[in-house]
Amino acid sequence: MTVESTAARKPRRSSGTKRAAGAASASKTPAAKAVATAQNAEPQLVQLLTPEGERIGVAENPDNAEFVSYVEDITTEDLRALYRDMVLTRRFDGEATALQRQGELGLWASLLGQEAAQIGSGRALRDDDYVFPTYREHGVAWCRGVDPTNLLGMFRGVNHGGWDPNTNNFHLYTIVIGSQTLHATGYAMGVAKDGADSAVIAYFGDGASSQGDVAEAFTFSAVYNAPVVFFCQNNQWAISEPTERQMRVPLYQRAQGFGFPGVRVDGNDVLACLAVTRWALDRARRGEGPTLVEAYTYRMGAHTTSDDPTKYRRDEETQAWEAKDPILRLKTHLLASGGADEAFFEELEVESEALGKRVREVVRAMPDPDTMAIFENVYADGHALVDEERAQFAAYLASFEEGH
Repeated sequence: MTVESTAARKPRRSSGTKRAAGAASASKTPAAKAVATAQNAEPQLVQLLTPEGERIGVAENPDNAEFVSYVEDITTEDLRALYRDMVLTRRFDGEATALQRQGELGLWASLLGQEAAQIGSGRALRDDDYVFPTYREHGVAWCRGVDPTNLLGMFRGVNHGGWDPNTNNFHLYTIVIGSQTLHATGYAMGVAKDGADSAVIAYFGDGASSQGDVAEAFTFSAVYNAPVVFFCQNNQWAISEPTERQMRVPLYQRAQGFGFPGVRVDGNDVLACLAVTRWALDRARRGEGPTLVEAYTYRMGAHTTSDDPTKYRRDEETQAWEAKDPILRLKTHLLASGGADEAFFEELEVESEALGKRVREVVRAMPDPDTMAIFENVYADGHALVDEERAQFAAYLASFEEGH
């Protein structure tokens, strides 16, 4: 199964100089032709469930054989559970967006359209695996048992993350683009030295793949054979920059240059994401080193609530991807296969409404933080400079109370 490749951006026309002539001549060489072929080739895409909700087995696509084996244990009940995960994650995400629009949150990064990539990969993890997310992995957090309302404290400005990373093996959200891949690599190197058979997974987007931190993480993980999976959600837009302006080959092929495998999976197919992530994690646990998984998906909403995607992408593009909606895809399959009836969907709608109500109530009841708490826990044993800054800030706040 293939999809359109992220073709390279055409170079600007030259003005007919000798350099241009030389470039034109060079483009006819076998090496240049090979590069052009690689850039325009349609990369393989692992897909187990079509946009129409039809299962793709080994008979339909022999290339799927290795991955199909990783979801042979999935029952109809498991499929309903995956559907529930995606629906509730989308409802939570929608409530958070609405709360931001109402002034209850300072910012929100929506995952709309990326539910299958996150739930499929999140449910592939074992309890002892460790996750390093960006700031959009709300579905993965759900899979790790993090209370959704805890994700909102940072975006409301009342804390720096409302959960203990070691309780759920789910690290705090990382705002700095790409840096979590280095954290994951270092942690995975430690796991290997400890002799544990757990694995580490790092999430990032297609835009982050252009960061130097990611390249460094690839290098170190490959050299040290670290048990880490790099899970890239290629949602086509790094804020307002399309993928063809970031890379000249399909993203997953970058792994080859660092010495480890890369695979592209249909990021709107929750079953395929589950299978491919299980496969990659299994490689890591066997001591076979890192894997790059590119989940080819689409960000159906804005990059964040401060973004306006209508400024840089066409409605036709969004509409085409809406037809590949990951939730609708699995619902269609469940209905067609008799795996769920209307009663199931109605009960889930009631549960969804209850979740939305709880999120609204909890966010609005969040207490304001202690204004002096920012100076706590900076150093284990205190520090003279921090003490000085604390005193200055306290005096500044007191000036308002005195009417100055």
